[in-house]
Amino acid sequence: MKKVISFDLDGTLVDARYGDAVWNQGIPEEYAKKYSVPLDEAKEFIINKYRGIGDGNILWYEIQYWLEKFDLPVSTHELLKRFESHIEPLPHARDVLNTLSKKYTLIVASNAARIFVEKELHYADLTHFFTHVVSATTDYGMVKKGTEFYKRLCGTLNISPSEIVHVGDHPVFDFDAPLSLGIEAYYLDSQGSGVRYRGPLKNNGHVIYNLKELLDKL
Repeated sequence: MKKVISFDLDGTLVDARYGDAVWNQGIPEEYAKKYSVPLDEAKEFIINKYRGIGDGNILWYEIQYWLEKFDLPVSTHELLKRFESHIEPLPHARDVLNTLSKKYTLIVASNAARIFVEKELHYADLTHFFTHVVSATTDYGMVKKGTEFYKRLCGTLNISPSEIVHVGDHPVFDFDAPLSLGIEAYYLDSQGSGVRYRGPLKNNGHVIYNLKELLDKL
């Protein structure tokens, strides 16, 4: 029996533009201003630095590390607040969460740092739907939501893989990884590309194109 529904956040419940704006606009803007360089040059420099450390390193996800590395005169709080207007729930998110919350325990399981997750949930007015919020990077020190992440998540919630459903927009970390552990998973292809996921369950009802479709699956 399913007891818990777990959701990824960026690209699943809220538009992914917020994180992109903070990392790829806000930090370069601060760098350009401090060091008096053109914004395009600052963006190229910053993005190359991101790539240099790589998303396999936990520091890649820690915004305070980057602000200190570049000696930028802006606080994390100020930078995240600056781009709040980019935080928007995806279509049907509130209605779907409201319906599901009457029957299931809802949680967020995101790869983003907790400071981003909490900001987005609060600003989008979604926090009250969830009993648990888990950040792979902040809470578990994991850089990706692989099988070990979902094992630990089940332990945190004291449930078996058969009791949880996971929904997300990454074909590997939100779909293949939980499936390999026996978790019922749904890949949200909200862009309707139909090509990003080519795994064996592509045409087996586990790919959805908007959150409302989830109501018919559960």
